[in-house]
Amino acid sequence: TRPPLRRFPQVLCLSAFLSLPLARAEPIRYSVAEEAESGSLVGKLAEDAGLTPPQLSARRARLLSEDGRQHLRLEPGSGRLLVAGRLDREQLCAHSDTCMLPFELLLSDPLQFFRVEVVVDDINDHSPVFPEERVTFDITEKSDPGTRFPLECARDLDIGSNTIQAYSISPENEYFSIFYGTRITGKKYLELVLEKSLDREEQAEMSFSVIAVDGGSPPRSGTTQVQIIILDVNDNAPVFTQEEYIGKVLENMPEGSVVLTVLATDKDSGVNGEISYQISQAVGQTDSAFVIDPRTGEIKITKPLDFEAVQTHELTVRARDGGGLSAICKVLVDVVDVNDNAPELAVTSFSSPLPENTAPGTVVALFTVRDRDSGANGKISCALDDQLFSLRPAYKNYYELVTVSTLDREHTAQYVLRVTAADAGSPPLTSTHTFTVDISDVNDNAPVFNQTSYTMYVRENNVPSVLVGAVSAADADEGLNAKVTYSLAPGPAAERPSCSCISVNSENGHVFVLRPLDYERLKHTEVTVSASDAGSPPLRANVTVRLVVLDENDNAPLVLYPAQDSSPASSELVPVAAQAGYLITKVVAVDADSAQNSWLSYHLLRATEPGLFSVAVQSGEVRLKRPVTERDSVKHKLLVLVTDNGKPPLSATAALSALLLKDFSDVRLPHSSPPADEHGDSLTTSLIISLVFVSLLFLVSSAVFVARKVCKSKELKAAHVLYGADNLQSGLADAAAAGTLPRAYCYEISLTTGSANSEFQFLKPILPSQRNSEFVQPSHSNASNSSSAQSKTFMNF
Repeated sequence: TRPPLRRFPQVLCLSAFLSLPLARAEPIRYSVAEEAESGSLVGKLAEDAGLTPPQLSARRARLLSEDGRQHLRLEPGSGRLLVAGRLDREQLCAHSDTCMLPFELLLSDPLQFFRVEVVVDDINDHSPVFPEERVTFDITEKSDPGTRFPLECARDLDIGSNTIQAYSISPENEYFSIFYGTRITGKKYLELVLEKSLDREEQAEMSFSVIAVDGGSPPRSGTTQVQIIILDVNDNAPVFTQEEYIGKVLENMPEGSVVLTVLATDKDSGVNGEISYQISQAVGQTDSAFVIDPRTGEIKITKPLDFEAVQTHELTVRARDGGGLSAICKVLVDVVDVNDNAPELAVTSFSSPLPENTAPGTVVALFTVRDRDSGANGKISCALDDQLFSLRPAYKNYYELVTVSTLDREHTAQYVLRVTAADAGSPPLTSTHTFTVDISDVNDNAPVFNQTSYTMYVRENNVPSVLVGAVSAADADEGLNAKVTYSLAPGPAAERPSCSCISVNSENGHVFVLRPLDYERLKHTEVTVSASDAGSPPLRANVTVRLVVLDENDNAPLVLYPAQDSSPASSELVPVAAQAGYLITKVVAVDADSAQNSWLSYHLLRATEPGLFSVAVQSGEVRLKRPVTERDSVKHKLLVLVTDNGKPPLSATAALSALLLKDFSDVRLPHSSPPADEHGDSLTTSLIISLVFVSLLFLVSSAVFVARKVCKSKELKAAHVLYGADNLQSGLADAAAAGTLPRAYCYEISLTTGSANSEFQFLKPILPSQRNSEFVQPSHSNASNSSSAQSKTFMNF
């Protein structure tokens, strides 16, 4: 019998078939001899289908076979159908009288198919084979001529005229002939016919060959040896109760299960009536799935059966009595299918990745399902649990996996779809196939900045190309569609042009200030930064970047009053009767910086009489610190230090003069009064003359003493010259070093040996107040404690 056709695992699109014309009603038929060489011509398929070879190539023609194997192939260039591999009719169709290979010729664009059937013609490539190489018959000498002894027919896998046509005996003898016939049921049988009575006493044994010859050209033959043992009388052979036994067994029955029991009887008694059973094995067959109990006739299975491999097993059972007579019967075992095969899913085409803008209804995959079981066990249904995809039936047992709604890669970049195929068996068997559908990106997302706006800070006087911050934008797309570059976006023409001092790195979004900025000129500015992806077309987004310039203490205070130009400064008039707290004047200064860098403080740096004046730290007001006395000088000079609150602080100085007058009508010009420095110099000269005079008197008293004094006097001329810069206040020295004073001040002090503590006590009553010489000392200075007796002082402005 012809095996059932296998469902071929190829995929067809039902939606495309609905738009095609009807397929060809009659199939295209060809024939080819089995064992034809690969590449042998079967037929001109393109011509017979009414097509040209270019049409086959353009419409992507392909062959789909039912069993999934490609026995034939289509030559695209010529449209000829050729043999793809070895064709064995016996392997393909077993003992079927007709061996046909059906398949479809499928065309795309538009989809069309042709039914093609190729008949495989049998050739005589198999010789007849007897089930047994040697057969032994024990025949009594009382057997009557015409007695028939059954032989098993030889088997030939070929069909038609190539199968067995005749049997013969070699060498021919006068005792036996061969008979080959057909029963009513259509079964062939073979018998030895006794032509002449046997005489054991003449010949106890004989042997000959039975030859089976097929009708091929050249013919093939098979041989079995027949051994005849002549026995004494045993005139009844075993007889089976049935000529043919039929049994059914489930394919999942365990080993050792009894399939059926055969029974043969023998009318003889004793040893001649004892029957034993055996299964005749075909030549070379050693792995039979059945075994028979030689005493009871029970046939059991020795290994699991497979309905999908062999559906019917045919056995030959021989019953032999103790006298050597035997009988044979046929046993047919039908294997009953059980649901032991899960559905199989085979994918023919699968599209992945899918663009995220794929339209609903797009076919993602085409696949077919099959089940090797039969009946309800082979009936399959498919299911898919996903709302964005669905299954729809196509051609025969094909299914399409299609999209239902729009896709969004940013929401789900990959879908894992599980298609479950279940048969209708009891219990049903299922199988699952997973489709991993990747969603490819489409440039549908513009970059998004991580802030709605950016504020960045830079200190003034910055170095060129300083990094002040970075903007960052992310793009939900991937690949080039997510590669973000940055640039400065041009502002509208109506707006003020943006600052050209700002640059942005196109790769990482770093924002740089290209040149030094001045807070006093530019306090803040804004630019628009654009982020653009690399998609086609590119998408972009803008963000505002506000750059704030931070003030640095780079401006020293500027004294507005009193004016510090080169013209002679005017003097402030102070009445002698003024009391403590009297407002003399106010130093006015400004600082171009801002915040704490512009907070100014005022300090009295120097004065001819430091104890007489005070300066308000916050307001810069110059007031009398105490009432004026008669001992105070008429003209006073003050130097006010103005310092800001920056780090480090910057400063400036303001020089002013004050005149102490009894009456404002007695106003003298500054040039008419002798300078305090000249008065101090004359005083110093008088002191020196006095000292010389005293020394001369002392030398007259004692020449020796005078000589020694003279020596000491020479040593004193080379005495130390001290410069008072080291005695200045630290703050003043720093201010001078920082360049905030308009000019440098140098103090030169010459001291005599041993004068550090003398202070010329004997001259004190006649010397004027030394306040005029103390103005060289900075306020709060300790210089007077270290060298209070000054013989000569110079003050240079």
